[in-house]
Amino acid sequence: MLKNYSSAIEFYLLGFHGSKELHRILFATFFFLYSVTVMGNMLIIVIVCVDKRLQSPMYFFLGHLSVLEILITSVAVPLMLWGLLLPGMQAISLTACSAQLYLYLSLGTSELVLIGAMAVDRYVAVCNPLRYNIIMNSHTCIWVVIVSWVFGFLFQIWPVYATFQLTFCKSNVLDHFLCDRGQLLKLSCDDSLLTEFILFLMAVFIIVGSLIPTIISYTYIISTILRIPSASGRRKAFSTCASHFTFVVIGYGTCLFLYVKPKQTQAAEYNRVASLMVLVVTPFLNPFIFTLRNDKFIEAFRDVMKHCCQLLKD
Repeated sequence: MLKNYSSAIEFYLLGFHGSKELHRILFATFFFLYSVTVMGNMLIIVIVCVDKRLQSPMYFFLGHLSVLEILITSVAVPLMLWGLLLPGMQAISLTACSAQLYLYLSLGTSELVLIGAMAVDRYVAVCNPLRYNIIMNSHTCIWVVIVSWVFGFLFQIWPVYATFQLTFCKSNVLDHFLCDRGQLLKLSCDDSLLTEFILFLMAVFIIVGSLIPTIISYTYIISTILRIPSASGRRKAFSTCASHFTFVVIGYGTCLFLYVKPKQTQAAEYNRVASLMVLVVTPFLNPFIFTLRNDKFIEAFRDVMKHCCQLLKD
């Protein structure tokens, strides 16, 4: 425990409570989920890059979404797994803590922007199919991805800077498995009410701001699908959006649960569970959501596997 009015130069992550046996079970579970997440998203990236049938805006965005998912989960999960193997608390320097928080928030912001762009892409595909290739050309897609990355990393500079300008004098122990902003604010002896409110407004801006085009796009998409006369046509149109819509519900649900709240310093268990959803569960589900019901991707996957088997035989 730090003395009053001294500032922390390193933190100790408390990680997960419980016995060594529980830690071993958690390690095995999270290691499995993390491994599947990395391999599944890497598979998506490789197949999207090598198969010419998947050279379309939807799969271009999906490839970049998979890159973001790998990076987001890799920011914190390896450190969390290492902490589950070691007894006691895990030390992390102030610099490493700020870098982890910045990368986590920046990559998450970029992902939300990209998800919103993918919703607009689905709107154009369903509602303006004849103009799709003109509107969603390669130049537009590249700029959308660049803007999502640049915006995410620029937008989170001030929130992270403001967080680490506070004086952490109450303790240097974070009741979490990562450098969580809510737990950091708990350790501050400064009056952080204004900072928390500004951070809340910024979270609302980015989450709701990217959710609005998604809601508008799907309102038009559903309206267009309902006007299609044939049942097969409606199913085909809906199938092009079903995966993205499922991911939107899961992704935005967890983000709203975790960030859009005026009080950032709530119970540690609340933050821990919500962070696990963002860092472990959602990236793990991504490869399954976007591939299991996608006939074109499954066909491309089979062809790639056949080609690899032939190379191994030769």
